[in-house]
Amino acid sequence: MGLYFLKRLGLSVVIVVVAVTMLYGMIHLVPGDPASIMLGPRATPEMKETLRVRMGLDRPFVIQVVSFLGNVAMGDLGTDVFSNRPVARIVLEQVPHTLVLVLISMGWAAMMGIPLGAFSAIFRNTILDKITGVFSIAVIAVPSFVVALYSLLFFAVYLQWFPAIGAGEPGDLVSRLTHLVLPSLAVGLSWVGYIARLVRASMLEVMGENHIRTARAFGLPESVIIYRYALKLAILPTITLIGVSIGRMLSTAVFAEIVFARPGIGKLIYDSVITRNYNVVMGSVLVSTALFVFSTMISDWITALLDPRIRENL
Repeated sequence: MGLYFLKRLGLSVVIVVVAVTMLYGMIHLVPGDPASIMLGPRATPEMKETLRVRMGLDRPFVIQVVSFLGNVAMGDLGTDVFSNRPVARIVLEQVPHTLVLVLISMGWAAMMGIPLGAFSAIFRNTILDKITGVFSIAVIAVPSFVVALYSLLFFAVYLQWFPAIGAGEPGDLVSRLTHLVLPSLAVGLSWVGYIARLVRASMLEVMGENHIRTARAFGLPESVIIYRYALKLAILPTITLIGVSIGRMLSTAVFAEIVFARPGIGKLIYDSVITRNYNVVMGSVLVSTALFVFSTMISDWITALLDPRIRENL
């Protein structure tokens, strides 16, 4: 088991390095001179050149990437050229807001999706199964930004049940939670459908396996068979999906953070790209990529703990 963990950890590090290198190159392909955008049209060529040197943009691309990765290994993400603050501090100030939003969204999505999928499989081809299927497809088909806009208009503006913008008052737990309701709805709604359909398919497959038929032959209660034996195996693909979806939600959270004017790493990346603030963009992308890979790695570890066949095949 320890060897499996080390292999997954090493693969995760390689993925982060490759992803950051590719994204670094994509950022440099964006048209426009970052120094001119930052300093404005009245900046002199000397001022622009000074800023390029300060940001390291005068060096070859490969040298820039290697230097950036070397600094990251030392815990240095660079300095924001606008505020002269460490990028690591700026990014880490925003990460908790996004993590809380993503975890709350995935938490209630899983608590709804897993029972829906299980009941749909248990009552296969019944009216409950059909209603669950229609609901799952419907929520999957609706884009997250549409959910964000309409939930804002209906629940915040028309009904005035929840606050429209912001993250709540610092230190006030109730205010924080009420400000999370609508953004988490926008981020997590579609994943209810994904989880429900995956759990249903997995349950139907597991219910036809030999050990389930053997348990029935021994006269075990159906509830014990379903919840102790079938659901335990059927939940494994869902754990992998949850790990991947947490990473996907980091990108979806951008829409929620912009629509609901919430602080977060997604909005930080958006604002930094607009201003061509390379250091903050790269620091934010690095942290986002690491979070995505880390969540996937954790889900793989949990799946391997529950199913020894996975780590034996690696």
